[in-house]
Amino acid sequence: TLQILTLTSAQPDDGKRYICRAVPLSGDASCPVTLLPDLSTGGQEEELRNTVMQLRETILQQKETISKQIGTINELTTKLSLCASASDDREYNKGGSWGKEKQNTMGDVPRDPNDTIDSLGKTMQGLKDRLENLEQMRANISGASFPSELRDLLQRRLGELEKQLLNKVSNLEQEKSMLSNATAAYRLKTESTLNALVERISELEKGGGDFKSPEQFKISLPQRTNYLYGRITKSLPEMYAFTLCMWIKSSASPGIGTPFSYGVPGQANEIVLIEWGNNPIELLINDKVAQLPLEVRDGRWHHICISWTTRDGQWEAYQDGDKLGTGDNLAAWHPIKPGGVIILGQEQDVVGGRFDAGQAFVGELSQVNIWDRVLKPVEIQSMANCTSYIPGNVISWLASSVEVFGRGAFKRPLEVCQERLPNA
Repeated sequence: TLQILTLTSAQPDDGKRYICRAVPLSGDASCPVTLLPDLSTGGQEEELRNTVMQLRETILQQKETISKQIGTINELTTKLSLCASASDDREYNKGGSWGKEKQNTMGDVPRDPNDTIDSLGKTMQGLKDRLENLEQMRANISGASFPSELRDLLQRRLGELEKQLLNKVSNLEQEKSMLSNATAAYRLKTESTLNALVERISELEKGGGDFKSPEQFKISLPQRTNYLYGRITKSLPEMYAFTLCMWIKSSASPGIGTPFSYGVPGQANEIVLIEWGNNPIELLINDKVAQLPLEVRDGRWHHICISWTTRDGQWEAYQDGDKLGTGDNLAAWHPIKPGGVIILGQEQDVVGGRFDAGQAFVGELSQVNIWDRVLKPVEIQSMANCTSYIPGNVISWLASSVEVFGRGAFKRPLEVCQERLPNA
């Protein structure tokens, strides 16, 4: 049976607390009440208290370690609260002995202290395992695979950016080099043009002073190139007949090239006098061809004249005052178009340009004159015999109306007729 020891309401509260305990049935019901401090808790209860304190310190250390794991800390705090509650209850209800006669604690804690220690030990071991798992998981996530993959990704990206930067720098260096080369080439070209202009002006000034008359000069084109040529500054009007005369000297082989060409928009071969390859000298009018019986490749001065009229396309060829050939049906009824460009020494593929070195003239030219009519044979003969000089009424040979282009092309004084006809 249980004896409940109480104080009557008439007794004053002396600060002491009383507990229930089991007494034998044969015992005295009026046994004195034993105060709790007088009872010894024994070594096991002290060991349990120390264990609880150690557990509390361990839990506090675990709280610091897993401060970022909020859920686990809350669960750990709950466990600590339960442990603290069990300890307080034992202090409040202390008394008796943990011997064979087990104390009744109303089910607050296990009756056997060993069971309590084992339970708390298992709980702490489970919490420790969970903490280790969380730490291992966090280490795997934060320090292993993700940073390694991220590091590789960043390294690849940085490598690509570095390649792009190097390519951009290389392109900029190449553009800078090309720009520098272009600037240098442009500077050289400008200097060359200026030097040629100065030389040309010097030749004009020098030659103009030495010419005995405006027509007493020649142009020299000593090499077969696509940049040495002369140009007459005037153009032709619309013509239905013409006569072209000139003094020519060449020893070029296999052909002398193109001493004269006149091109207009839409027709670069309006009037062309050409000898190329092993072909005879040819006259082209509106790109129609007639072969002329002229031979001038002996390195001596020769006077040649070619006349043409649109009526039936009739033509005549003279060399050194003699008529050597005639023909017809050369661009019949075609008027010579106006507003073109006259080039001496080159064949035009477009008006005023696109020269071919293979068709260039090599030699000397002088007194290139053009009339808008067919000259009489006596007029042609008088010029060839040096008895008279007849300037052209459309194009006349004047130093002021003839330009030369290219380094090596010159205008020089023309000596007396004996130079042109050394055996005369």
